[in-house]
Formats: sequence, C-alpha cells, structure tokens
Amino acid sequence: MAKAKRKSHSNSAQKRAMRPTWEGHLKLSLVTCPVALYTATERTADVHFNLINPKTNNRIRMQTVDAGTGKVVERSDLVKGFAVSKNKYVLFEPEELDAVKLESTRVIDIQEFVDASSIDRIYWDEPYYLAPAGKTGIEAYAVIRAAMEKQEKVALGRVVMHQRERVCALEPRDGGILLTTLRTHDEIRSADEVFDRHLPKPDARMLEIAEKIIAQQEAEFDPSEFKDRYEDALRDLIKRKAKGEEVVRSEEPEEGEKVVDLMDALRRSLKGGGGPSRDKADRFLEAQGRKPRKKAGPRKRAA
Repeated sequence: MAKAKRKSHSNSAQKRAMRPTWEGHLKLSLVTCPVALYTATERTADVHFNLINPKTNNRIRMQTVDAGTGKVVERSDLVKGFAVSKNKYVLFEPEELDAVKLESTRVIDIQEFVDASSIDRIYWDEPYYLAPAGKTGIEAYAVIRAAMEKQEKVALGRVVMHQRERVCALEPRDGGILLTTLRTHDEIRSADEVFDRHLPKPDARMLEIAEKIIAQQEAEFDPSEFKDRYEDALRDLIKRKAKGEEVVRSEEPEEGEKVVDLMDALRRSLKGGGGPSRDKADRFLEAQGRKPRKKAGPRKRAA
C-alpha cells in the first residue's frame, strides 16, 4: 500500500511539473469546460549543439544586424514586416496583429464527429493531451469523453496555437482525450508530382515470392524497438569525448551488392529469411558497437 501511495504522489508531482502549452475551454454546443493542452511527445532529450569559438572555447552569440547599414539592432526595437515586392515591406505593430485575433483563441469548438478511419493518415500532425484544467467543469469533460468513446467517434474542431488556427481531432485515450492537430488540404502536395502511376505489371512468380518474404517478416508493431540510432551514436560520441577518449572514425558498413537478377535476389531473400536489408542493418549496428536486432520467428496465428 505504501508503495502505491508513493507512486501516486510521484505521478501527481510530475503532472504538476508539466506546463501546459495552451489553456482555454472545450465547447460542445452549449456545454463548456476549462481544459489545458500538454505536449504528448518529448523533444527535450534531443541532442543540441552550440556554436563555439575553438580558440577561446566561448559560445558564439547571435546578433540582429541591419542588412543595409550593417549596424546591430536590438530585438526589442524590431517589428514584423511582410514582403510585397523586392526590398519593400508592409510593417505591422503588435497592436495591429492583436486586432485580427480570432474568437477561437481560447476555445476549442467541436464542430462535427467523424470515424477515425475516414481521416487520411497524411493529415495527422502533432499530438497533445487535452486534460481538465481544475475541478470546475470536470463532469462536462467526462461526459463529452464518454459519449465519444461510446459512439466510437472522433471530434473535429479548431484551436489557435502559436498565432495560427489549426483544425484538430479529439479522441478518447487512456482515461483522457488526445488532441491531434491536422494539416490542411492546401499543405498536402499532390502525389502526381512524385509518383509515376504507370508502373510495370509485376511478374506473377516474383510477386508470389515477395509476398512470402513479407509473411516471413510479419510481426507485431513494437515502438520500443525503433530508436534514433544516429541520436544514440551522437550521445555515445559525446560521452567518449567528455572522458577524453580519442575518437576514430568507425568503418562504414559495406554497401550491398548491386542487384542484377531480380528473381535471383528474391529467391535468395526468401531462403535467407531476413533478407539482405536486415543483414545490412545488422552490419550497421555492429559497426556502432551494438548488438543486432533479434530476428523474429514465425508469427503465431490464432486457431
């Protein structure tokens, strides 16, 4: 019991330490409740470098310089401008920009409900946790969440973040609500700009072998297996440099042989199970001094 209390206290302290990205109200028709948005992803753990003068070991300070006079200008004296032509700008005072702020700045207004499967994955953007802000209105929050869960629907609304209005999707998750911002249709490039829709028709025998290779490598998705190997290598490099170790460039993994006969390559991949792509990944891990991933066995199917 004591352990459970300590764990609960730790979770509460962690929640208090998190600062909301946005605070406002969630609105469904005439029902509203105060809510707060918290980032659902962690970026503070990313490796960031500073620019250093190697002669003095001092950090470099960036300055704002007037492109015409070459003189340094204080950031507090700057205003925002929009280019209307070459070297011609329309200038805006902060008060002028505040005048066009939308009413939805502090309100997430639910407009409609849709099936999650109806939203193309290319539109999903940044995830956030939407939690009640205080005890006031927590009952309304619970009702809205429970209704969405029972109907198996995703709510669509709008939220203003970082001076930009974003379409967002809200769905029940882990006892709360997950809010994910959505890209607009104008942000999505047409696939016709990249893909050639007139691909050759696959040979039936090659297609059958490729399908068997896919079946061999079928597995359950485990996000813990996928990590940023370059980020890990950077952290290892930083530790070694901090200890004063001499860093020698590791030998790069050998490139796989060029495929001349596609049918032969498919057959050899099927015989080898993991295939040349997995072998190449293993060689990369070995070059970094880490163990290759374990090859998954045949997936057990339900009877």
